[in-house]
Amino acid sequence: MDMDDRQAWKNRSPLTTCLIVAAALVAVWAVAKLLMGPNGGPVAYDWDFDVLWKYRWLLVTGLGYTLLFTVICVISGLLVGLVTGIGRLSSDPLITAPLRAYIEIFRCTPVLVQLVWFYYALPVLTGIEMSAVVAAGLCLTLYGGAFYSEIVRGGIISTDVGQWEAARALGMTRLQLMRRIVLPQAFKKMVPPLMNQSIMQLKNTSLLSVLAVPDLLYQGQVIAHDTYRPLEVYTLIAVAYFAVLLPITMWAKRMEFGATKES
Repeated sequence: MDMDDRQAWKNRSPLTTCLIVAAALVAVWAVAKLLMGPNGGPVAYDWDFDVLWKYRWLLVTGLGYTLLFTVICVISGLLVGLVTGIGRLSSDPLITAPLRAYIEIFRCTPVLVQLVWFYYALPVLTGIEMSAVVAAGLCLTLYGGAFYSEIVRGGIISTDVGQWEAARALGMTRLQLMRRIVLPQAFKKMVPPLMNQSIMQLKNTSLLSVLAVPDLLYQGQVIAHDTYRPLEVYTLIAVAYFAVLLPITMWAKRMEFGATKES
C-alpha cells in the first residue's frame, strides 16, 4: 500500500466504515440464502434462521455481556500493564525478576488453560472461593496486562535519550519525567499495538463459555441445545463478532497510519 492509498484510507469517514460493514453483512446473508436454495438448496441441510428470532434478546444480552467484560478487562489490564511496564525499567533485580516471570508465564501459556486453572486450581491453592466471573476477569486482566506491559515498556524505551537527559538537567524527578515528558510521547507510539491487543482481548472473551460465563458464545450454545440448530446459531454469532470487530479493526488501522505518518 503506497502513501496515496494510506492517505485515502485514513480519510475515510465513519459513514464509509458503516457502509463497508453493512455490505459485508449483506454478503454473508447472501451466501446463507444461496446455501438455503429452493427446497433446502444444494446441500442436505435445511437452513432456517427464523427460529432464532425468539431468542434475540438472549443473544443481545450475551453480546452486551461480552462487550462489558471486554471493557472491564481492557481497562484493568492497561492499569496492570502500565505499572508492570514501568516496573520492568527498574535496575533492581528484586523488582524486575518477579515481573518478568509473571509476564513470561502469561505470555507463554494458552489463555484457555489459564482460565481453567484460575477457576479450578487457584481456589484449591489459596482457599478462596471465587465465581466464574471473578476467575475469568482476573485471568483475562493478568493475561492482557502481561502483553500491555511489554507494549508500554517498548514505547518508553523508544523515547529519545535526549529527552530524558534534558528533563534531568531541568531537575525533574523520575515521576515528573514520566508524567510530563516520556509517557505523552510514548503513548502515540503505543496506541496501535494497544488497540490490536485490545481487539485480541475481545476475541478471547469467546473462551469464557468454558466457565459458563453467560457471554455471547455461551448463550449461543444454550440456544443451539434448545433448537438443535447449531449451524444457524454459530453463523449468527460469527456475524455478530464480525460486525463488532470490523469497525474497531479499521479504526485501529487508521490510528496506525496516523502514528506512522507523524513519526
